[in-house]
Parts: sequence; structure tokens; C-alpha cells
Amino acid sequence: MRRTLFSAFFFCLALLATAQSDTTGPVKIFRPMQARAKDHFMIQLGGAMWQNKPDSIKTGGFSRTFNMYLMFDFPFKTSPKFSIALGPGLSTDNVFLDKMTANITSTGSTLVFKNATDTTHFKKYKVSTAFLELPVELRFSSNPDNDGKSFKAAVGLRAGTMLAAWTKGKTLQNSAGTTLNEYIEKEKSKKFFNTTRISATARLGYGHFSVFGSYSLTSLLKEGVGPQMNAMSIGLTLSGL
Repeated sequence: MRRTLFSAFFFCLALLATAQSDTTGPVKIFRPMQARAKDHFMIQLGGAMWQNKPDSIKTGGFSRTFNMYLMFDFPFKTSPKFSIALGPGLSTDNVFLDKMTANITSTGSTLVFKNATDTTHFKKYKVSTAFLELPVELRFSSNPDNDGKSFKAAVGLRAGTMLAAWTKGKTLQNSAGTTLNEYIEKEKSKKFFNTTRISATARLGYGHFSVFGSYSLTSLLKEGVGPQMNAMSIGLTLSGL
């Protein structure tokens, strides 16, 4: 999957170069990309959550997502308000657990989420993932020649391969909430995680800002190693650069 995404990245670069340099013949499907600036670079920040998680897994705090994508936009020649966009990017999720731990480096066959409410626990503890992704969007822009004053909508899919998964605990406390030790514990392993992710996406906004949502169609964890949860995120997109 990772090799496929890298290959797709270079394919996108080739398409961009062709669209910008080939002026000798008519474009049959797409208008040249230089005709407008259109959401090439996107930054997304929002909240992350696990859908379908069991009641035994308790989350808390501000679980967040941060994504960056370099998108190449190809407007349809016959209908320039619509376009197809694709390009590589990086997606990270940080989900905070509430007085719990996840033993992702366990040698066992299942991932155990341990409730540490009545014993020593970390004040802050998160499970993080990072994916290399290739999003594809079908876009609509009400005013494609003035991107900063345009109503926008987009739906699409993202295919990703996991780069890393880790946990981080900070500040050890006893059951009464008294600090015992100011230290940080980190563990890193992809053993229990589904390293391929397919997500459905949508955006809606005006100008350079839009609200986005994504929902993973594949489970966060491998089948049989833990609860079949789906990653979901909602937040704000800055685009148009």
C-alpha cells in the first residue's frame, strides 16, 4: 500500500507537469490547472473519536486530528464548477483515554485496554496513529474563477497506509489523583492495528474555510485482536493556498 501511494504521488506530479506544459492540443476532459487556484494545499484540524467502541473503553479530554494534503485539482472542461482532485498527504489522530491504558506492545494475541481508575494511572494518556494517505475528491465550486468568494462542497474517499502507532502517558498519579512522578512513558507498535485504512470524506464551506468530516470504513484494529472500532473526525479545513 505504501509503495502504491508513493507511485500515485509521482503520477500526480506528472499529471500536473503535463497539464501546465502541454498547450499544443485541446484538453478533452479537463481545463488546464493554471486557469485557477483551487485548494491545492489543505490543512485540517478537528476532533477525533472512535465510533462503535464498547462502554468499557472510556475516552476523555480533547481527542484531536491533524491532517495536511497536497491536492491537484482537475476541473471538467464542459462543467468547470465541478472537478476531480487527488494528491498525497499525512493524517494523524490522537485519542485520549480516561484513566486507562492500552498495552499495544503486549506479546499476547489481543489488545487489552486496562481500567486504572482504582490504581496508579497517568493524568494524560493517548493512543496515536499516523497514516500516509491519498485522498480523491469530487468537488463543486459555485464561483471557480474567484476561489476566495465561492461556495464549496466535496465528497470523496481516502486510502491510507499506517506509518506509525504509539501510546504516550504523562504524569503518574495514584487513585486519589495525587502526582507520584512527573515522567513520560511512550510505547510504539503497529502489531494490533489495521495498517490499511479506507475513509469516506465530505467538506462544505465558503472561501478558504470549510467544515469537514471523515469516517473510516475499515476497523481501527485487526479482526480478532480487539473491539471493531471505526475512526471518525470532524473539524475545520483551511484551503485555497
